Amino acid sequence: MPPESTSAATPRSRRGLAITGMIVALIAVLVVGNGIWERNSSAARLKEATEAQAAPTVALIAPSTNTNKSFLDLPGRLEAYSRAPIYARVSGFLKAWYVDIGSPVTEGQLLAEIEAPDLDQQLIQAKGALASAQAAAALAKITAQRWQALGGTNAVARQAVDEKTGDLSVKEANEKAAQANVDRLEVLSQFKRVTAPFNGIVTTRNTDVGALINADSSAGLALFVVSDIKKLRLTIAVPQNYVPSVPLNTKVKISVPEYPGKVYDGLVEASARAVDPASGTTRMQVVVDNSSGELMPGAFANTRIELVQNAPTLSIPAGALIFDRKGLRVATVDANGKAVLKPVTILRDLGQVVEIATGLSSDDRVIESPPDGLSNGDPVRVVKGGDAQGRR
Repeated sequence: MPPESTSAATPRSRRGLAITGMIVALIAVLVVGNGIWERNSSAARLKEATEAQAAPTVALIAPSTNTNKSFLDLPGRLEAYSRAPIYARVSGFLKAWYVDIGSPVTEGQLLAEIEAPDLDQQLIQAKGALASAQAAAALAKITAQRWQALGGTNAVARQAVDEKTGDLSVKEANEKAAQANVDRLEVLSQFKRVTAPFNGIVTTRNTDVGALINADSSAGLALFVVSDIKKLRLTIAVPQNYVPSVPLNTKVKISVPEYPGKVYDGLVEASARAVDPASGTTRMQVVVDNSSGELMPGAFANTRIELVQNAPTLSIPAGALIFDRKGLRVATVDANGKAVLKPVTILRDLGQVVEIATGLSSDDRVIESPPDGLSNGDPVRVVKGGDAQGRR
């Protein structure tokens, strides 16, 4: 019996060992499989994290539709609204002057008197010639009437009557010519009194008592210059591309060096409506109220004009623009978080802000500061402006 029990135990031991080996092999397979899965999972997570870190972090802004105010600063020269250089109309010597520079004058006020002996003698001579012509005309009239009466009786020839009548016409014409010459000299004599043409002040006096006055020297210095400074003109040269933005009645702010910090108001009153080919500018005239008398004709002034905007435009920071070989573009982000580069054109460059003419809409999400090398379709990470600056 003992030999039989030994042979029966041997198969059972072998089955136990086989089962144990299978269990060990299964455990080894599970351990190896779990290790492979963990390694693949870690690699995937590492790849995802690497890709996420590789995507640039950007901040988004929306295009502004506010109307941007812009100004045009131009130099100008103040001039009197009304300015009259006064020249002599008669020759002679200055007898007296009654006003000096800076003196206020009223219309018709006597400024100076001219002594013109030559003109006085011409007037006396003209009056004598008029008296002689009047006497000759009176005699010719009596003679013509007598000959016309004799002509009715056939006592004289008709030819003689016509001659006397014609002589009367000549004498009357001479009388009219002499009268016209007297009237001319009398009117000219009135110009011996130099008067102010309008209310204003005397800004220039170029003569003195005893000075020789030549009526033919109008190309030289004027005796006086009278200016109305209650209202001044200011002439500015507006560049051609800004002319449409400066219509008539545009308000202008004016400052002068002698009153720092003080601003005067002006109004665009007139435009030349023509471009100077030499400078490419249009002359415009600004009217300035100077009832206080602080501003002086001929003074230099600085002007500031607020340009008119016809309609609101889209504006973005200048840092949002991309300049490369493909031209001017703006980087935006689509709904999938991918970059989209849009070509744009600039309407106005205002320094830190630019106005976009075409290529952008108000609902676009614009990257505030696009990173270098950004291309269409690149994924981006969108964060707030402050976080973006901190992580870049």
